[in-house]
Amino acid sequence: MEKKRLLDKLGRPLRDLRISVTDRCNFRCSYCMPAEIFDKDFMFLPRNEVLTFEEITRLATLFVEAAGIKKLRITGGEPLVRKDLTRLIEMLSEVKGINDIAMTTNGSLLAKHAKDLKQAGLNRVTISLDSLDDERFRKINGRNIGVDQVFAGIEAAQAVGLGVKLNMVVQRGMNDEDIIPMVRHFKDTNIILRFIEFMDVGNSNGWKLDQVVSKKEIFDRINKEIPIEPVKPNYTGEVATRFRFKDNENEIGIISSVTDAFCSTCSRARLSADGKLVTCLFASEGHDLRDLLRSGASDEEVMDRMDAIWSGRHDRYSEERLNHTDKKQIRKIEMSHIGG
Repeated sequence: MEKKRLLDKLGRPLRDLRISVTDRCNFRCSYCMPAEIFDKDFMFLPRNEVLTFEEITRLATLFVEAAGIKKLRITGGEPLVRKDLTRLIEMLSEVKGINDIAMTTNGSLLAKHAKDLKQAGLNRVTISLDSLDDERFRKINGRNIGVDQVFAGIEAAQAVGLGVKLNMVVQRGMNDEDIIPMVRHFKDTNIILRFIEFMDVGNSNGWKLDQVVSKKEIFDRINKEIPIEPVKPNYTGEVATRFRFKDNENEIGIISSVTDAFCSTCSRARLSADGKLVTCLFASEGHDLRDLLRSGASDEEVMDRMDAIWSGRHDRYSEERLNHTDKKQIRKIEMSHIGG
């Protein structure tokens, strides 16, 4: 029997759940966790405030029951800095109704864990790689970690049969010159490369509109050198606009939250590392489920709370952004808490 779909105020269903397992990361990328803010004195979440694996699994199970969720994505921070993460993947893979578990990672620790993750039930990884130029990549990640370490993770993931996609956040003046080299490098592989417009997530990355390289500009730069053509979405609510190379069947994608927003079909919920249900990547706050769990609430009470939160959702920040870029910035949850 098909589960009911929870619909928000704009008629958008709850389809995908992204679960942040930690607010910590071994990178200090300027667009997410700039080192001058996330330094040795930064107060990360205490362990007792972070959801346990058992709490995460219970909530995932209830999301399946309440909304028919079938897909989970594990995020961070960097999820692989969470101890014993493979045990969580194994627990989630046993949740009836979940048929796809993915993970977003910077890839630097993936070579060590890929085999165990695959055996535990992970299906796919999306790896962040913002440049092929080693010097530039070390500067971007803020931890002097080289490209080779990420490529070792990519190769390990492929070797054990994990699906692999790559994400590149494009910033004008930072790495936009790497767009074409990235396309040329991955064009004839079975790895889908996706370019992401630089977004104003959180409050720490110094976002300015003039640093954004638009979807149109990214497309025009690529198409001039390497002809591409549009491809229909795989499903309603897919965040990346898909393109195919004209001389082979391989794909690339562009995620355009700034210049061509997709709020109208957004069906994602995010569970923060400290157990808050967040209904938009650009939200100012989340809705606490952790304390509800720890107060002894029944499954029905938790699902009623999920239903109330989602049915009250009316977020469309990206569609409204361009109308207020010159106004005082709205305070938002940091991306390191909710995993992008």
